[in-house]
Amino acid sequence: MGMLKSYSRGHQDMAQTANVICIKWGNKYDASEVNRLFRMVNAHIKKHNLAFYCFTDDTQGLDKSIITKDLPVLNVAPEDNRYFYKKEAALCDDNLGGLKGQRVLFLDIDVVITGSLDDFFEYPKGDEFITTNDWNTRDDSVGQASCYSWVVGTIGFVKSDFEAEPKRWIKKYRTASQEYLSYKIIERFGKLNFWPESWVRSFKFHSLPVWYMRPYVTPVLPEDTRVLCFHGDPKVSDAMMGRWSEKKIPPLKRLYKTIRPSPWLKKYLSV
Repeated sequence: MGMLKSYSRGHQDMAQTANVICIKWGNKYDASEVNRLFRMVNAHIKKHNLAFYCFTDDTQGLDKSIITKDLPVLNVAPEDNRYFYKKEAALCDDNLGGLKGQRVLFLDIDVVITGSLDDFFEYPKGDEFITTNDWNTRDDSVGQASCYSWVVGTIGFVKSDFEAEPKRWIKKYRTASQEYLSYKIIERFGKLNFWPESWVRSFKFHSLPVWYMRPYVTPVLPEDTRVLCFHGDPKVSDAMMGRWSEKKIPPLKRLYKTIRPSPWLKKYLSV
């Protein structure tokens, strides 16, 4: 067995199963996008045995190597089962997918994998919850929910607390379900644990040049990035084409919502 890299804080077996999960419901994403994520993940896990799970209400078109599971159930009234609490609350189920006691790594479907994911299974210590420090928040109080990891069975209180008072939490956080998740983790454990800063980056915040140079300078992949996130606009397809959004951009906003194509993304998406 080789030595762990110097940044690893854990002592896990190097041949452990790497449980990677995603969630898909409705029609925001299609099967081809889940399959693309699966291929990228598979190409960037070398030391571990990959088990890739998709929690979904529609398995049609998914790669046969993907382990499909029903969507976790939020025991709330239909009008309270909305926004992304299906993700940030429901996935916290203590019996999620029969994986109790196992570490899982959650990834949003629209991320681009650009480096080793083995590191994400070597880094955690014990059963700690680890997430990405939110780029829009000045302090350490919010985890960005595109890439986070936990041991199934350790954070079920996030789901049960939401189920007990859904209207309270929706009134407080509305669509900001990642803030709800972060609040509950801090309330229980006292803090959030974060991945090394360079591992999970935002295309919008870290790849784009300063706004007045965007019409002239091509976006870049930040050094040591493993997971590149696309939240809001531009989406992955827009970034490759060199547009901010398929929607019409008001004239004044075109000053900073103009970007050059990022053809370098293709090599990561085409694995």
